[in-house]
Amino acid sequence: MFDNLSTKLDQAFKTLKGQGSITEINVAKTVKEIRRALIDADVNYKVAKEVTDKIREDALGQNVLISVSPSQLLVKITQEKLAELMGGIKVDIDVKGDPAVVLISGLQGSGKTTFAGKLASLLKKQGRQVLLAACDIYRPAAIDQLKVLGEQIGVEVYAEPENKDAVKIAKNAITHAKSNGKKVLIVDTAGRLAVDEEMMNEIASLKDALKPTETLFVVDSMTGQDAVNTAKSFNERLNFDGVVLTKLDGDSRGGAALSVRNVVEKPIKFISSGEKMDAIDIFHPDRMAKRILGMGDVVSLVERAQQNFDEDEAMRLNKKIRKNQFNFDDFLSQLEQIKKMGDIKDLVGMIPGMGKAMKGLDVDDESFKPIEAIIKSMTKKERANPDIINGSRRKRIATGSGTNIQQVNSLMKQFADMRKLMKTMNKMGGGKRALANINPFGR
Repeated sequence: MFDNLSTKLDQAFKTLKGQGSITEINVAKTVKEIRRALIDADVNYKVAKEVTDKIREDALGQNVLISVSPSQLLVKITQEKLAELMGGIKVDIDVKGDPAVVLISGLQGSGKTTFAGKLASLLKKQGRQVLLAACDIYRPAAIDQLKVLGEQIGVEVYAEPENKDAVKIAKNAITHAKSNGKKVLIVDTAGRLAVDEEMMNEIASLKDALKPTETLFVVDSMTGQDAVNTAKSFNERLNFDGVVLTKLDGDSRGGAALSVRNVVEKPIKFISSGEKMDAIDIFHPDRMAKRILGMGDVVSLVERAQQNFDEDEAMRLNKKIRKNQFNFDDFLSQLEQIKKMGDIKDLVGMIPGMGKAMKGLDVDDESFKPIEAIIKSMTKKERANPDIINGSRRKRIATGSGTNIQQVNSLMKQFADMRKLMKTMNKMGGGKRALANINPFGR
């Protein structure tokens, strides 16, 4: 989502390349380019001016160390100011209560229902008993959508399809939660195509009746400054506790993420991308600032991996690697684990330097399909014993997978190289690190 902004900021810092010191002239030129980049990204002009004024002030107030270039110093200052702009520190969701009630609000199409499912999945993984309540009484498919999501993540959904009173449904859901040991109730509410009085009255009535521990406003980050203006209107009426930015995988300019905290003075608590139930992250302003500047976000990547990788499976694979028995069944299993972690392009952006390297390339789950087709076209014996796959077998596999012999040969070579690397790592006593070198994207 921040590709264009990242590119323009990178170009702005290049104006300092080769400069030996910070001066008013070179800082002014760079800051002007940073401000232009922020405005082009649909950041509110006043917000863009405030943050760049702070960058300029900090830059002129510091001496450049011999080991740090002016460009590096300005990147560091910009990262700090962008993090401050987005709130500075992460703010956790409040789920204390019996049950804790989380009220979800926002416009239609912002991704409220999908987010409700993602949040339920996240809280369930944290060991909490969760109940979803379907209180969107207007959109015909809303209840069915929530039920499908609930079934997918193993979370109960409370619904009264014939009841057209959202407040009564929500109150009944609280009663159901208490009597069934549910500790968190997530209430999905109706949205509209635009802010209107009827919508505001209903969501305000729900908040008054439920006394939620947490009220979240879900906003489609692809709508830019319109999203910020909508958030402001909702906050004036609802006084919500935090913002959720959805559709961060979209081709938008990113202004909402950078402006909303400053305009509504409420923290961004979650970000999400795509439709997968695991594609949700707690919002860390400092990490997001690093991602915008192309520094990656390794910490979030590791956290995502820890949530999705099974420890017993990792130990089993580790033993196979030590014995040099890693095969195509194991490789296929790893691909499935990686896909569970969320949007591939989003994951790549978390790796320092990879965002720039992969710019312009269309990397998504579809990229894995030829690899999966090739492996699944192998016999059980071939997957378990890759060394027996000779020329005639490769031709058969190519035909069966709908690929060509060159693609099969390429995968076989990458797999052989990977096994050699694992073998070398084992001899050096580094078998546990070998899995980190699996590269499903090729060389």
